[in-house]
Amino acid sequence: MAEINDQPTQKKRKGSAIFSKKSLKVDLTPMVDLGFILITFFVFTSTIAEKKTMDIVNPVDTATTNDPLCESCVLTVLPDKDNKIWYYEGMEQNADYKETNYSTEGLRKLITEKKGAVKKLFGKDRFILIIKPLEKSAFKNLVDIIDESHINVVMRYYITEPSLAEKERFK
Repeated sequence: MAEINDQPTQKKRKGSAIFSKKSLKVDLTPMVDLGFILITFFVFTSTIAEKKTMDIVNPVDTATTNDPLCESCVLTVLPDKDNKIWYYEGMEQNADYKETNYSTEGLRKLITEKKGAVKKLFGKDRFILIIKPLEKSAFKNLVDIIDESHINVVMRYYITEPSLAEKERFK
C-alpha cells in the first residue's frame, strides 16, 4: 500500500562496498479494515438510536359536521393510574363504568368485540374510540391504547379531555 521506493545505491571505494539502507514498506491494510469497522459501527448505532414516532392525525378546528354521532358505535376509555382502564359504551349521560386492563383479554378483546358488534349492526365500520386520559394516568398508558387501536385497525379514534363529572368521579 504505502511504500517508499529508495533504490539501494552502491558506492565503491577502495576495497569495500558501502550499501545504503533498504527501502521501507508500511502495510496499512489493518488500518483500512479498522476504518471500515468504525464506520460500520457508527452507522449501525445511529440507526438503532433513531426515535420511533407514531403519526397522530389532528382534525382542523374550524371543521364542522352535521352528522349525528352514532351512540351505539362509541366506546370511551379512560386510562387511570395503576394500569387500570375505565370504559363505557355510548354517550356519557348513560355511562355504566366498567374496569379492564391492558392485556389481550382486556382492552384488545373489548375493542375487537365492540368493533365486530358495530360492523354487524351497521354493515360497515362506524366504530369510534374516544380516549380520555385521566390526570393520574401515565403517558405510556395513552401510547398503549393508541397501539391497540392501530393493531385492531380502528379508523376513528379521538383523544380528548375527560369531562368535569368524569374527573370528579375518578379523583
